[in-house]
Parts: sequence; C-alpha cells; structure tokens
Amino acid sequence: MRISIVGAGNSGTATAADLAIKGHDVTLVKASDNPMHSDSFEYLLANEGKLVMREVDGTLHNAQIDRVSADLAEIKDSDIVFIAIQSNYHEDLLQRMSEHLCEGQTILVNPGYFSTAYVLKHMSNKDITVIEAQSSFIDCRIAEPGRINVGFRNVRNPVGVFPVAQKETVQNLLEKLDFNIVMLDSVVEAALHNPNLIVHTVGAIMSMPRIEKTEGNYVMYHEVFTPSVWNILEALDAEKMDVLENLGSARIPYVEACKYRNSLDDEKDAKQVFFDYAMMPTRALGPTTVDSRYITEDVPQGLVMLESIGKSLNLSTPVTTSLINLADAALQRDFRVIGRSLENLGEARIKYILEDAKNK
Repeated sequence: MRISIVGAGNSGTATAADLAIKGHDVTLVKASDNPMHSDSFEYLLANEGKLVMREVDGTLHNAQIDRVSADLAEIKDSDIVFIAIQSNYHEDLLQRMSEHLCEGQTILVNPGYFSTAYVLKHMSNKDITVIEAQSSFIDCRIAEPGRINVGFRNVRNPVGVFPVAQKETVQNLLEKLDFNIVMLDSVVEAALHNPNLIVHTVGAIMSMPRIEKTEGNYVMYHEVFTPSVWNILEALDAEKMDVLENLGSARIPYVEACKYRNSLDDEKDAKQVFFDYAMMPTRALGPTTVDSRYITEDVPQGLVMLESIGKSLNLSTPVTTSLINLADAALQRDFRVIGRSLENLGEARIKYILEDAKNK
C-alpha cells in the first residue's frame, strides 16, 4: 500500500519506519519549517531514509523509508495519509494539504481531537474520508538522528471514522497496516477518549513545581499521580464522561479505555494497568518545561473543547474550567482564544459530525 506520513517528529518517523519494515511504500513528509527534529529529518534525507528502530525488548530493525521530502504534493497518490503532528497545527496543515488531496483519499489524524471539523471546513468540496485515532500507535522517541527507540506499543488502537458509512471500507484498508486497529462507533468517541486530555493536563499542571525545581530532569508519570492528584484526574474524567453520555456514547472511564489500549488481560484491574504503564522504566523524561505540549497542546485542544461542548449541553465542568484557568495564569496566555471551542471548530460542523455519528 502507498502511504504518506505528514510529520517527521517522534510519532511520524516511527510510524513511517514501522510501515516500511512491513513492506509498504512509505513517504515521510516534513510538515513545516519548524526546526524541531530537523537534525533527524536532514539525516534521513542524506541517508536515503535509512534508520534503526529499537524495540522495547532490545530487538533492532533496519528500516528504509522510500521517500523523505518537505513537499506536501507527495501525498496526492497515497492510499492513506497519516497526520502525525501536534494538534495545535492541524488546521493550518489541513488547509495546506487541501490543494494536494484527491477525491476518494483517506486521512488518518492521530490523535484526532475533532479535526474532522477542519477537514469539513477546508475540503467540503472533496470526497475525503477521515479517521481519528485516540492516541499514537507507537510510544517512542528519536534517540538520535537515524535511531528510534520504542517505549511501548498499544495492543489495540481504537479509531473512529467519518462519515460512518465508510467504516467497513476503512476497516478493510486499516487491516493491511497490522496495527491492531479496532473500530469505534464514531470520531466523537475517538476525540473525547484521547488520553492526553486527562493525563497530560492534570499531570503537567500538578507537576509545575517539580518541573521547574528539577530544571526538567523529571518523569511525570513516575511521580505525579499520588492519591490526591488521582482524585483530580477522576473528577475531570467524570466531567468527560458526562459529555460523552449526553452525546449518546457509552460512559467509559479513562482507566478502562487505557486498559483496552494497553492490555489483553481482561482480568487485570484497570487502574493497575495504568500504573504499570506509567511506571515503565522506558518512560522518557517529560515534560521538561512547563511551557510544553502537555499543557500548550492538551489544554487548548482538549480541555477547551471539553468545556465548550459541556456548556452547549448545559453541563457543569468545574474541574475542566479550573485547570484551564490555572494553565492560563501559569503561562500568562488565554488558551480559550486559540483553543478548540465550538466557535473555533464551527458549531454547524460539529453538529453535522454528531448527526453523522447517529448512523452507527
């Protein structure tokens, strides 16, 4: 299968390498002029896309990505286009991609956070199928140019599809990728079950003193989720489940969604599955600064979205609101202005997505 990955950071490079190892025709496209991971990208350009992927058990795989480019036009002939960049930049990227995508193509946005709304905004004249994933399929880091270290692989990867009528076609397509993908009822569930909406926001905001005290020599997952912080996480999760329930989706707690992605042991306690994941010795440092994507992405793209949908449903979301206010105060900016409110996503477009979801 011909696949393009747009985004040459940790997730995009690892996904491209994995699919190349599996025998697919893969193009890795740098999404912008952002200097982050430029050294890795330049290495791949200079070395014909060759790199080494190190698995959790230490196994090394040699990969060769077929094409490495900074030209978005490369996506036009792809069977599926992965978007693997921070969700803050999804709208700008999708707008730039719109001139290159063709009728009948499929986009996989990972993670989604309702980016289907931006596809509807900028590609309403094209027949484009959208897949939204809950979280990255491969937890990894670029250790150095030409080398990817895998920290964890999900045992299941839930995704939603828009329009819902395309689910069967998409399922047949995704089975070829061998990512243990399972189908959700809609992109609504994928958007609101993004784990970073819960763990990144609570974890990073409650970690601010440790991040600054240690000057970034800090692993959030190893320290922050003490009993009191866990209470905050569960209170936020309850607000998320209130919204899901009012939108007609199942009331699934964060830990159960985490267990479904991370473990095949149905008998294991879901909370224990989370803490087993959190305490893995392969966890990378992070966040290393308060001004990091854990807050600057997941507060405006996740919490602002949750608060806005909650208001439209006349649901109270006091913990969500408090976390946004704390992030605003700490970083001295207004995340609601730049966030995924219904106004910014387009209320009519969200209603259209929600109506489509009823066709499950």
